[in-house]
Amino acid sequence: MNQNFVIANNFLHMTVILTYLREYVLAIDKWLLLFCSVWMGILIALNYQLGIEREIIAGLDSRLEQFIALFLVYCCAFIIPYVFAIALRRQLVIVTPVFGLLLVIAPAVFALKVSVANPLENIMEGMWGNYLTVITTLPFKLLVVLIPLIVLYKILPTQQSFWGMTVQGLRWRPYLWMLAMMVPLIVFASTQADFLSAYPRLKQIAFIAPYTDNLLGYQLLYEISYGIDFVTIELFFRGFLVLAFVRYAGPAAILPMATFYCSIHFGKPLFECISSFFGGLILGIIAHRTQSIVGGLAVHLGIAWMMEIGGYFGNLWMK
Repeated sequence: MNQNFVIANNFLHMTVILTYLREYVLAIDKWLLLFCSVWMGILIALNYQLGIEREIIAGLDSRLEQFIALFLVYCCAFIIPYVFAIALRRQLVIVTPVFGLLLVIAPAVFALKVSVANPLENIMEGMWGNYLTVITTLPFKLLVVLIPLIVLYKILPTQQSFWGMTVQGLRWRPYLWMLAMMVPLIVFASTQADFLSAYPRLKQIAFIAPYTDNLLGYQLLYEISYGIDFVTIELFFRGFLVLAFVRYAGPAAILPMATFYCSIHFGKPLFECISSFFGGLILGIIAHRTQSIVGGLAVHLGIAWMMEIGGYFGNLWMK
């Protein structure tokens, strides 16, 4: 195949994604965009100044208290932008009882996902019991989110697919380009102390290293378990929060989703938290236009595992 044709074809595919983004920015209500940007900035500043996620919520004694605190944080991030739109930009949102119920269900489901205990926790004593808890917690939390999403999928108006889980008409090259563009940012992040203190997440199972001759196998199992969490996130945020809410708010639904998505990163390094707002916005726009979350899921997984690699080699370099 002619090399110039390949380059032109790749550029064309990437141009499609850029066109989606440009058209959204031109069409979206600028007051809602401004409000969400400022509101998210305020919440980020409060979180990192007061230690809301890492200190206050993490220090609560019971999981019920953590659930309530997380629910309130997520309500602030998700519901208040809709309140602004309903109060001052009424043409953007169609308010119905079902819409109001979904507004409350969404932060409740994710607060439950974050705060709920793994039923396999403490089922086995010792080091391998701890390992079992680590690798089963995120798959269990997928079920916590998946069950209400299945129920909502059955009772809400028919979707083209199960919350965007379809590859129909999907073109992979733009997503590969998106991953490629993230490489320099991850390389930069891998030189930062706060990033290296959090990544790789694989360090959570470092305690098994002296007790096994098959460390790589256990590490791979951990990374698969870690990757499952991104299936949960994409189904919930780019699937449910976009495809269910566009029925009531159209493309404006993407902005409250992005603020909500940013708020679940309050316990992460500041740069990662800020960038999650823009990442959520981009993936939400693409999911809305393509009616598919699969490409975005591939990007999210790719970034997550590249961050694991960056954290691993960054920590080696800093030693």
